[in-house]
Amino acid sequence: MRQQLRYLKELDLYIILIVLGLAVFSYVGIAGAAPGAGYAQKQMLWYGIGFLAMVVVMFIDYSFFRLLAPALYISGLLLLSGLHLFGHESKGALSWYKLPGGVQFQPAELMKIFFILMLAWYFSLREEKGKGLDHFHDLLIPFLLLVVPLVLILQQPDLGSALVLLSITGFMLIAAKIRWQHVLILLLLLVVLVVSLVGVYYWDQELFFKIIKPHQWNRLISFINPEAVSADLRYQMEQSLIAVGSGQLMGKGLFQGTQGKYQWVPEVHSDFVFTVIAEEHGFVGASLLLLLYFLLLYRLFLIAAEAKDSFGVYVIMGIVGMWIFHILENVGMTIQLMPITGIPLPFISYGGSSLLTNFIALGLVLNIGMRRKKLMF
Repeated sequence: MRQQLRYLKELDLYIILIVLGLAVFSYVGIAGAAPGAGYAQKQMLWYGIGFLAMVVVMFIDYSFFRLLAPALYISGLLLLSGLHLFGHESKGALSWYKLPGGVQFQPAELMKIFFILMLAWYFSLREEKGKGLDHFHDLLIPFLLLVVPLVLILQQPDLGSALVLLSITGFMLIAAKIRWQHVLILLLLLVVLVVSLVGVYYWDQELFFKIIKPHQWNRLISFINPEAVSADLRYQMEQSLIAVGSGQLMGKGLFQGTQGKYQWVPEVHSDFVFTVIAEEHGFVGASLLLLLYFLLLYRLFLIAAEAKDSFGVYVIMGIVGMWIFHILENVGMTIQLMPITGIPLPFISYGGSSLLTNFIALGLVLNIGMRRKKLMF
């Protein structure tokens, strides 16, 4: 125990302060989005649970998670597979387990962490054997590790979480020093896939809409060409733009917004909570929130640069890839720079599964940072 307490001397207190700042934004954003609904209080309860989970993860040497990585990955796949038998459908997606007390648990969130640990385990194991990603066939195992959870998540369907797995894979491949020639091949394969989907759309739309769900297609079209869809399909995007724009420089004031408070923006306390922050606190408040994210990611890069082993580096790069995609996609979709997906804003959007996952990820980061130096006796 005394040895564990010594590690606390290396704890990155800046990250703790940043997360406390995000907690303030989360509370005022959710409270402004749904006054009197109790969501903000429940979010703070989840913050407490998440903080406890973070502390537990911090004090378990992260090398233990490396040993558990394959087992955790397999358990994540089993949880995703079990949704077809025991899952609870909500908003057209079979993505949740319904637990006692009305609590809903989304296994795709935890799968993100398990997937990061699994890829980090594989890449670090290869590196210790003196093997890199010198040949294109070296990407086969990472590809298979990605495809299995990707298919299970897309079947729910949950396109947003699937795209997060792709972002995680991309960042971790960069950390593993993937060759640029292989990147070009992957991009070419992606182009072929997109062209093939376009061909299927014009050849057999019934088959196309079995691959791409109609609501996903409508979101994409409303992003590319808003005038091509009906007013009700572009309603959420238009109301979000009104909310963000009406905040101007300094905002309307705490709890003085209208778009969120009167529910003119759907899902405003979860996926679209950024619109409330921008409306009530303006460009200044929204910029401060983005600055906190920048500082958080900056601290992650610093810890990765000083990590004592490659496993720690890969884990942090996977978490960086996860959070960067969440931030860019969530903020981007509220201002029509990205298509709408069900991607929450890390540490801000209402939701227990997402918040708990982010705190577990944060615990891993702090864990790696605390153990970047060997204790001297």
